[in-house]
Amino acid sequence: MTTGEKIAKCRKEKYLTQTQLAEELGVTRQAVSRWESDLAFPETDNLLKMSKLFGVSMDWILKYDESAHTEPENRIIKFDLKNFCLEYKSKTHLGKLPLVHVNIGIGKTAKGVFAFGLTSIGIVSFGLMSLGIISFGLLCLGLISFASISGGVFAFGGVALGCMAFGGLAIGIYSVGGCAIGLFAVGGYANAYYVAIGDVAVGQIAVGKSSASGTVIEILLPQYEEMKPELYQRLDEIPKFWSLFTNLSKKYIEFFVLNS
Repeated sequence: MTTGEKIAKCRKEKYLTQTQLAEELGVTRQAVSRWESDLAFPETDNLLKMSKLFGVSMDWILKYDESAHTEPENRIIKFDLKNFCLEYKSKTHLGKLPLVHVNIGIGKTAKGVFAFGLTSIGIVSFGLMSLGIISFGLLCLGLISFASISGGVFAFGGVALGCMAFGGLAIGIYSVGGCAIGLFAVGGYANAYYVAIGDVAVGQIAVGKSSASGTVIEILLPQYEEMKPELYQRLDEIPKFWSLFTNLSKKYIEFFVLNS
């Protein structure tokens, strides 16, 4: 902390406004504002007055002796039983983010490379509500997310929305779930624009166990071997842009047939 930051911190701890502190010291409010912004430096007599008023040493204000006053902001772990909050922030940083930030409490947000909290934001985040490249929680958004309700490029959850979604209800380009909806869908009930694979399948190409409704081709399991050549021909007619998902569908069809 700079000298200005320390003056501002101590003033707030005493519940003083800049004007009230200025009156205590016999200076203008603008002078206090400039000190706290580190645009000017207090004279020695004002430093002495503030030392007595705040109950700290001049050395601490001047940063000569950090041990003269323990700063709450610099404590490794903060626990506030009254407000039911716990915070830990690692000293190691990656850029401006602490490597680990735990901030658990109502209205608190954890922000770090690894973030843990009711609400968390980080590269890897854990929380009831989390946002990160990899996120875990009740409600998550991320490149890869795992949650009851999740959204991301890869989403796993009770309700999952993403490029590739896996969940009880999965909605995505390639979706796998009890109820799966997407361009390519695999599930108990699968509804897809291109390929649907499941117990009940609806799509242009539909492969089902008990029911299949396809606008281009529909196959029930007993018909699979007989219609396999036509099925693969139809799959190969899907635009090459979707070849990754088409190939995944081919692999899953084989798996589906072998395990049904």
